[in-house]
Amino acid sequence: MPTHARGAAPATLSARALNRALLARQSLLERSAQSPVEMVERLVGVQAQAPNPPYLGLWTRLQRFALDDLTADLRERRIVRATMMRGTLHLVSAGDYRALRPVLQPVLRRLSLASGHAKALRGLELESLRRAGFDALRAAPLSATALGEALRAHWPERDCGELALLVRNTEALVHVPPAGQWDWHKPATFATALDWLGEAVADQAPQSAEDAMALRYLGAFGPASARDLAAWSGLSAPAERLQRLRPKLRVFRDEDGAELFDLPDAPRPPPELPAPARLLPEFDNVLLAHARRERILDESVRAAVYTRNGLVAATVLVDGFVAGTWKLQRDARSATLTISPFRRLAAADRAELETQAADCLRVAAGDRERREVRFARVQRPV
Repeated sequence: MPTHARGAAPATLSARALNRALLARQSLLERSAQSPVEMVERLVGVQAQAPNPPYLGLWTRLQRFALDDLTADLRERRIVRATMMRGTLHLVSAGDYRALRPVLQPVLRRLSLASGHAKALRGLELESLRRAGFDALRAAPLSATALGEALRAHWPERDCGELALLVRNTEALVHVPPAGQWDWHKPATFATALDWLGEAVADQAPQSAEDAMALRYLGAFGPASARDLAAWSGLSAPAERLQRLRPKLRVFRDEDGAELFDLPDAPRPPPELPAPARLLPEFDNVLLAHARRERILDESVRAAVYTRNGLVAATVLVDGFVAGTWKLQRDARSATLTISPFRRLAAADRAELETQAADCLRVAAGDRERREVRFARVQRPV
């Protein structure tokens, strides 16, 4: 099927049109009846640098969700926590780990060899290191410290903490629960995918698997450019990949003329469609999956959302765009969710956010005697 009529220029999509497409695919226009596993697969993984944000990312997208739902999926190996896109921790389904990790293996190897940690190799072949780490982990799941000690038996003169980090980033490993569970902040223990999932993971994937991953990205985050695909995945040659897939895709342009690709039947709601208020957790991929992010936040608020040390704040969406940040604070008896807007909120938006925040407290702090929603004074980004 042709991408558009012969000789016709691709349609231009405004930032607002791209916003509504993104919200629809992310289940942020309407909560989904899907299970946590189904939603994690729909999103092609959930960013999981910290343990709690994935829980709240699912809560804000699902009609019915309890903390124990995701914990059970982790313990029963339906969902795993592992190094994935961009070399960062994600929750992915067990099936997606088997399908996507081989596509990412060359990326993770490249990132590791380009990092400062690679200095610890000093002539040692990465594959020799990976084999030693794999053999050590086959005996039993190990913490990072214990893995380093196991490697020290082979290379006592080297920085084995750095070597262990290289193994963790390049070998097909998963975090063993309770790592990744709600409120678990202790160091992780690692197991091989072979032991945890009962299946080895290849070091490379056929072109068909690479193309399938690109198409799934478009389904979750499109319409998107080649630069967007690279920003999300770290895959090399994204432009060539999308050009190869071009006959299967719709082609658009953004307001600056950049070429955007999309699945033909993916939802692209009208830009005037109302969008409900939402609370997004820290590190949500909605804020990380594009090279340019005008479809979700204005450049003027960037510094209030992305910190210099790589953190991404929990954000408030009003009319589909970032309009503030929020924090959840808990002690033994009470919990407070504080919303810090970037501008004065309309009464209806404030009321909708208060409802969302109260429900978040119900899920995340249901055992606390006191639960309170607060609105801070307007904090205008600088």
